[in-house]
Order: sequence, then C-alpha cells, then structure tokens
Amino acid sequence: MTETTNARARTLDAGDPLARYRDRFDVPEGVIYLDGNSLGCLPKATPARLEQVVREEWGRDLIRSWNSAGWVDMPAAIGARIAPLIGAQPHEVIACDSTSVNLFKLISAALAMQAGKHGAQRKVVLSEPGNFPTDLYMIEGLERQGLAMRRLAGRDALAESLDDDVALLLLTHAHYKTGELFDMGALTRAAHDAGALVLWDLSHSGGALPIDLNACDADFAVGCGYKYLNGGPGAPAYAFVAERHLGKARQPLTGWFGHAAPFAFDDDYAPAAGVEQMLCGTPPILGLAALEVGVDLVAEIGVARLYEKSQALSEFFRQCLHERGVKLDLVSPTDPAQRGSQLSFRHEEAYAICQALIARGVIGDFRDPDILRFGFAPAYLRFEDMAEAARHVAEVLESGEWQREEFRERAAVT
Repeated sequence: MTETTNARARTLDAGDPLARYRDRFDVPEGVIYLDGNSLGCLPKATPARLEQVVREEWGRDLIRSWNSAGWVDMPAAIGARIAPLIGAQPHEVIACDSTSVNLFKLISAALAMQAGKHGAQRKVVLSEPGNFPTDLYMIEGLERQGLAMRRLAGRDALAESLDDDVALLLLTHAHYKTGELFDMGALTRAAHDAGALVLWDLSHSGGALPIDLNACDADFAVGCGYKYLNGGPGAPAYAFVAERHLGKARQPLTGWFGHAAPFAFDDDYAPAAGVEQMLCGTPPILGLAALEVGVDLVAEIGVARLYEKSQALSEFFRQCLHERGVKLDLVSPTDPAQRGSQLSFRHEEAYAICQALIARGVIGDFRDPDILRFGFAPAYLRFEDMAEAARHVAEVLESGEWQREEFRERAAVT
C-alpha cells in the first residue's frame, strides 16, 4: 500500500462499526479471503456447536435427541431464522436439501400448479442464457421427462418473452459471474401480469443484500447455505413458498419427512400442510447445526449493515486498483447498487492470474472462460485487505508472475 492508501484504509477500518465481527470468524493468518461468495469463512462458534451435537446429542443421547434436542424441528426452526433475512414470514421458509434439489422441487410444483390452472399447454420455463448452470440443468431434466419446455431470453427481452405459454419465470437475483442484479419487483409483476409464476434463486444474494420476497410478491425462492450464510461446505440450502401457495404447491419428491405424519408410517403419501411438505428425506443434523451458527451471526450483524459495508469495500477496492494503474475489464455494473457483493473482471489469462494471487494468499476465484471474480463478505473483511489485495493484483500483472507453468494447470475446482 502507498502511504496515502494506508492512511485511508486505517481511517476507514477505525470507523467501521462491523470491525469487531472479524474476531467472530476463523480467518487464516496471511490470507485475504475474497471468495466468501463461493464458500463463507468458518465462524469460530461452529466447531464448539458441532462438538456439542457430536459428543452430547449424538454420542450421549443418541436417538433421543430427535426429541430432546429438537433435531426433528431444525429444518423449520432454521428456516424461520433465515426468513427475515430474505423478507419472508417464518412459516414460509424451510432449510433442507441442496439448492439444486430445491430447484427441482419448486419448478415441478409450479408447473403442476400451472397445468391445473391454465391447461397442459402452459409448461414453458423461461430463464436467461448464462444463468447458473444448475438452474438451467434442472429445467432441462424436466424437459426430458416431458414436463417442461425450456426457453431462454436475454435480460432485455425477458419481459416481452412472457407470453401465454410461460408457466414459470426462473431467474437468479444476482448473476453468479457478473453480480448484476435483476429488478425483482418489476420482473415479478411482469410475470404475474402474464399469468406466470416466479422462482428466484437467491444463492448469490441471500445474506448479503436486502431482499424482500413478500414485498415483491414472489411465489417461490431457493438459496444457498454455504456462501454468505457461512454454513460450511455443502451446507443445507433453503426453500421459500409464499403463504398463498402453501397447501397448493405439491413437490414431486414425496419422501417421508414431507408427510403430514411421518411417524404414522402409512402406506400412502399425505403431504404436510405447510412448508414442511418441501422436506424429503431425513434432515442432515450436523449440516443444519453448522448452518444455524452462520445464520444467527448474519442476523445479529444485520443484512442492511453488511450491504452498506460491502458496497464501500468494493468501491474502495476499485479505487485502489485504479490508483495502482491496474487495467482490467470490469464486467460487473459500475454502480454498486446494481450489483451483488462482488466484482468480476475479464482477462484472457484470468485462471492463471487467479492462481498466482491464491499463491500469495489472496483467494478469489475463476469462472470459465475468462472471469476473475472477487467476493466481498464484509463481516470479516477490512479496508486494509482491499488495499493489500489491489497491491498483489498490480504486482502479479506487472511482473508477469502468472505466466509460471504451475499457475496454468487447471484444478478440478476453479
């Protein structure tokens, strides 16, 4: 950092009301972690919570913990804690399964609702090209079963593509590559005006940006537990079903935990009346316990405060890059109000540059074919980190350090 940049970073960190929360996370020494939009840092309280579950609830109390420790209620209880973070009511959210599985369940449920209402011909699921792959793959899988028809339209053409054949509009709130945000309220209204339902994927915005599903009149939503909610690798995801659809949206994975009375052991399936119907198999208690810690910490800090700081961090990072003469093609919106908590840059050697930075302890990530992506998780990032990261970026580019052979070898996870 230059002395001027040093001074500015110190001043900003000194006045940061969230600075004290960094100590609530296990941030490795010497690491600037700019990948919290892909896997959040470990909250320091998580290992103790997991040890309690393993040693006491599982190890000592064994199966009794389904009742005594409330295991059986954890999906709904944690869903209720996530609800205010996304503008939902507690009984509209359930923590369960993965984002992909929840997408399948809710796409299927929406299509079934629309077929009964509008006739079998309305089964088009509209999305955009370049949406997160699992969203598109799930539509494609249902299409192979003859249950859906996939239609893709560019961002500027989505509203005009909402014709009488569209059953469901499926979009990701913050684009995973660029961070560009959709106007959730406007597109939901447009879809409803056309007779379509709407499913929002909040994986790259939930817990990082202010979201109000109820104010937008959203029908369904899914979200990820291991990114901004810091639930750990493979953490359970969550599903939202608007109150007006509870009891009407019938998901296809009729597992026993979604039954109205799982322990009645009936031969025939009867769905639970509420959002619990979105459950399928036995809940993953260890994953839910870890997610609970992350969710509670985000709720304590407050999404509005996190968003305010994330905007400030990303803008300061851009300023530091500019002051060091770094010329990278920004593909994220320049207006921080129009993007999620990330900045993405295009460079033909983005993968190698990313690996060179990781070797220096600046951990971002790469998205094929040419995107260098930095995520800003403001609960544990400092302005000093932004200035230092910009220095490393400048040095890697100026020195050509990224050209080393080991930085060009593709790993399985990028």
